[in-house]
Amino acid sequence: MASDSTNPSGALVPLAVIEDFCRQVLLAAGADEPTADAATRGMLHGTRYGIDSHGVRLLTHYVKGLTQGRLNPSPKLSVSNMFGAVASLDADNAHGALATYTAMERATRLAGEFGIGAVAIRNSSHFGPAGAYALDAAERGFIGFAFCNSDSFVRLHDGAMRFHGTNPIACAVPVKGDNPWLFDMATSAVPYNRVQLYRSLGRQLPEGVASDERGYDTTDPDVADMLAPLGGEFGFKGAGLAGIPEILSAVLTGMKLSFDIAPMPGPDFSTPRGLGAFVIALNPAAFLDIETFDAAMKRYVETLRASPARKGFKVLAPGDREWAVAAEREKHGVTLDPATVDAFRTLASRYRLVSPA
Repeated sequence: MASDSTNPSGALVPLAVIEDFCRQVLLAAGADEPTADAATRGMLHGTRYGIDSHGVRLLTHYVKGLTQGRLNPSPKLSVSNMFGAVASLDADNAHGALATYTAMERATRLAGEFGIGAVAIRNSSHFGPAGAYALDAAERGFIGFAFCNSDSFVRLHDGAMRFHGTNPIACAVPVKGDNPWLFDMATSAVPYNRVQLYRSLGRQLPEGVASDERGYDTTDPDVADMLAPLGGEFGFKGAGLAGIPEILSAVLTGMKLSFDIAPMPGPDFSTPRGLGAFVIALNPAAFLDIETFDAAMKRYVETLRASPARKGFKVLAPGDREWAVAAEREKHGVTLDPATVDAFRTLASRYRLVSPA
């Protein structure tokens, strides 16, 4: 995934400084340490890897949820419905990152024992970038999948109303001696937070990714009322894909369907949203000897990268853009968009902290 562009004229801020600020703000807003750590980790995944729409620009949103009742600042997560390699996690209205990192840790533990682990998450909330949790599994040596539905913002193919959420699907696979193969996609043409980011930047949206309130295409982020499903003229594929996280995250968990979920932007921030999510971990060594898996995965990725490209282009493996952005940002820092700069300054003033912006 290409990184979201931010204001190139702004000052570069080290990732470590941003990370420390986010954690301090969340703690000052009343979050317990596990919540502050997980929420910061999830946001920093987005900012580190160039998924700025799901990065630290969400800090103010999460603070609002913590302080007004949407999020439980000190949740008691509990595992129930254990059945072999399957479990359900009741997140007690925790921040979605805490719930999903906890679920993936459980899933990898089950996969270590049974070869596969699947955990359904109940009573959760917005979890940010789905790839963060799939990557967590890959970094432990497992193949990881993460799914979540969200409040309706995406029309169906040829539809004229909000139906699905952006309903992301993420998968990460370990590659010995290399970065994991990492795939993270919204089943909408773009994520909703991308529209918000482009509003902040004053940029026009690409063609065919958003619609006005009647379902007709628009490139104006201020007019955009809903998103298009992935696929353009073949959007029935994106609309069908959106049903996979919908079924796993809502139907299979007993949580709310997208069109029953309270809107992420409010106005109600006092009521938990009751989101579901779903994670899976696979242990490659349970299917074949690990040396054969490692060799095949490495050959697959290396052959993919070396395959012929069109003139002026280069073939990349899923995740390659993210690794390149992360290396650049780890070295030089990040330029924050204007709305995030303003939000950080407001939070710093409120909690008597020093803004990194």
